[in-house]
Amino acid sequence: MKNICILGATGSIGTQTLDVIREQKGDFVLHSISSHKNAAKTIEIIDEFKPEYAVVADEASYRVVSDYCGSKNCRTEVLMGIEGMNAAVSMPEVDMVVTSVVGMIGLEPTMKAIKAGKDIALANKETLVVAGELVMAEARKQGISILPVDSEHGAIFQCLQGNSRKEVENLLLTASGGPFRGKKQDDLIEITVDEALSHPNWNMGKKISIDSATLMNKGLEVIEAHWLFDMPYDNINVIVHPQSIIHSMVEYVDGSILAQLSNPDMRLPIQYALNYPSRKKSVISKLDFFELQSLTFEKPDMSTFRCLKLAYEAGKAGGTMPAILNAANEAAVALFLDKKIRFLDIGRIIEDCMESFESSRSFTIEDVIALDREVKEYVCRKY
Repeated sequence: MKNICILGATGSIGTQTLDVIREQKGDFVLHSISSHKNAAKTIEIIDEFKPEYAVVADEASYRVVSDYCGSKNCRTEVLMGIEGMNAAVSMPEVDMVVTSVVGMIGLEPTMKAIKAGKDIALANKETLVVAGELVMAEARKQGISILPVDSEHGAIFQCLQGNSRKEVENLLLTASGGPFRGKKQDDLIEITVDEALSHPNWNMGKKISIDSATLMNKGLEVIEAHWLFDMPYDNINVIVHPQSIIHSMVEYVDGSILAQLSNPDMRLPIQYALNYPSRKKSVISKLDFFELQSLTFEKPDMSTFRCLKLAYEAGKAGGTMPAILNAANEAAVALFLDKKIRFLDIGRIIEDCMESFESSRSFTIEDVIALDREVKEYVCRKY
């Protein structure tokens, strides 16, 4: 029995992780959860799973959940904010932490969990994007595993099993192309929020859906892959694959390419990460090759979807430049969701921040958190 802590339990990945835990009741215990402000869903999880701890980031939502648990005499202790998250991930009973919160807020508790010796099922890509060097060094020091939950990185992880990393030539990250695949910049001028949120294949949260529409999500995955698999950026290639059946591939020095295929369902990479190195009976519908009409591939259009190009540039620049890129993107996406800027402004704002802020080669976690705040304040003032 593994004791699981889920950071971001009410979000898309958190909810699908709960599905896996339901399917494998004899294998996992939900020890603790965190949520942002969805008090109603948090209470539902508490009623069903009865975790030891529930952390709520939003103060008003914390009071609602805390009052409920008090009135029902729940066994669940309710904590608040980042301090509560740090406490939950460090509990000695916890075996694995699923980091499925969105954005920079996941960095500090993930590092706390690593330092406490917990294995990480990583769905919060920003953790490695902004501080990959520090995070991976601490993971090696503590001897813990960082198991990727993103479908692309989970696919690469599976394709690497049983092979020497020295024999790897390239990592091939597949991308659906998002809702605007094939469009040019003139087609994207009047894009609405609802249009950008309409992903053709995946059910995701709002922020990740916008990142998929701009291809920034794939850019962040490139940086994440660099740290997860110790691969130079020139050997990480993005391939647009609209059907989202091949989740990524590994090319070896002899020209062989191994690919991981399945129906597009995040519960599969979640299940693999939670059970690694074992495999369990599938929680998703199996792939039927006779129903597949075709599998197609295209080059990404980096001139139209400039966010992907900017992510490569930030990754190659190194230091704190990826943190600048990420902070600018989070701030710009928030403005777009609030209908304060246009869709194409997201890339322009990111490029502005990368030109306006200087990257530092030497930094700490505290430096990254401070820089993130500084960049976001700059974006809010200017735009």
